[in-house]
Amino acid sequence: MMNEFRTFHPVVNFIYYAFVIVFSMLLMHPAALIISFSCGFAYSLISGGSVKTNLIYMLPVMIITAVLNPLFNHEGATILTYFSNDNPLTLESIVYGFAAALMFLSVICHFSNFNRVITSDKLMYLFGRMIPSLSLVISMTLRFVPRFTEQLRVIRQSQQMMRKTDERNILGKLRSGIRILSIAITWALENSVDTADSMRSRGYGERFRTSFSLYRFDRRDGIVLSVIILLGLWLIYAYMRRYIYFVYFPTFMFNNGIFAIVSFAAYFLLCAMPVIIEIKEAVRWSAIK
Repeated sequence: MMNEFRTFHPVVNFIYYAFVIVFSMLLMHPAALIISFSCGFAYSLISGGSVKTNLIYMLPVMIITAVLNPLFNHEGATILTYFSNDNPLTLESIVYGFAAALMFLSVICHFSNFNRVITSDKLMYLFGRMIPSLSLVISMTLRFVPRFTEQLRVIRQSQQMMRKTDERNILGKLRSGIRILSIAITWALENSVDTADSMRSRGYGERFRTSFSLYRFDRRDGIVLSVIILLGLWLIYAYMRRYIYFVYFPTFMFNNGIFAIVSFAAYFLLCAMPVIIEIKEAVRWSAIK
């Protein structure tokens, strides 16, 4: 598993994902959607994601979204057939359904990568001074879900070892589940009180409180951040100038000029930047070996 992009400065990571996630939602051109999803999925696998896990939730979402859209959206000029209620099935609605599904999956991929790269300590570093209370809540929320899941597993194993679980019938399973959940909620409440007391005793949120950080913005971070900002600014300009637009209804309309090609190349470089960095680092390590 490689994750060299995670070692960059938090500002670089945050600005990158801010650009990528926003563009993934705005750019509905099929080529842009394919670029965004492919790069996000590739980096998810490189940084430790599982093909099986990704496909388990991606394929159903894509199929359901692609199938439901033509059932409720009947816009479009290319009519393929008619339903029993005389509503038309159009080619444009089918293509738009797949595009919406791909956009949704792209955003999920990038948010999943966001959670791997930008950890709770990076969020505290970025927003701890500006909005200390909100940054603490966000950091605790992101950390709480995996900890609560792990604690549920530990409690269930402990109850089984103490022979306090009865899963022979539905009523026994329900009683055991309620007992385990009650213990886990009690643990969560006590842990939150301890965390609040600990943060208050350390002076968190005080005006003149100082903080220590290991993050240093170096030359490598400056180069990558400059490239991200330049690519992002060009894509904003291209979006405003409609170089990479795609209209689905009533018929397909899009721009295929030289500026559109340049914009897609810039978008690919932006989305694939973590993958490029990982490949570059792998080649570097192979050369050192």
